[in-house]
Amino acid sequence: MSVKNLVKPELVFAKESTTSKKRLLEQISEAISSRLHCNAEEVYDALLGREKLGSTGIGNGIAIPHCRLEQASHATIVLMSLDTPIDFDSIDRKPVDLIFALIVPPHQCDDHLATLAQIAELAQSSEKLDTLRAQTNNGDLQNAFEPLT
Repeated sequence: MSVKNLVKPELVFAKESTTSKKRLLEQISEAISSRLHCNAEEVYDALLGREKLGSTGIGNGIAIPHCRLEQASHATIVLMSLDTPIDFDSIDRKPVDLIFALIVPPHQCDDHLATLAQIAELAQSSEKLDTLRAQTNNGDLQNAFEPLT
């Protein structure tokens, strides 16, 4: 499944303020819970559980928090840029300011891995990342993202 098909306008957030990795995961969980009609605490626990296995901060200011969630009826992505980068325990030790949070149902394992690979590929282009970072509102962020994937 194409990454751009998973990004919905109500889950795109430009220049968000957050103070920590924990608070960021809480914000993502709250957004996901209203979209997928599931419990925010369960989403948070699943995301945090995955982070405990190893940080999903992949470098270049990018994080891809992700998890499989029983309550999810379909895959979805939260696309978020931050106004101020935060520490995310990334592999390159640099702070994160672009987040692609992926939630998938357990039966979509293959799609999950393919989607992660698409995001990781996007994260290799500093030009594409700069385009996303330059957007100041939700609509512009989504519009800038669509042709990049």
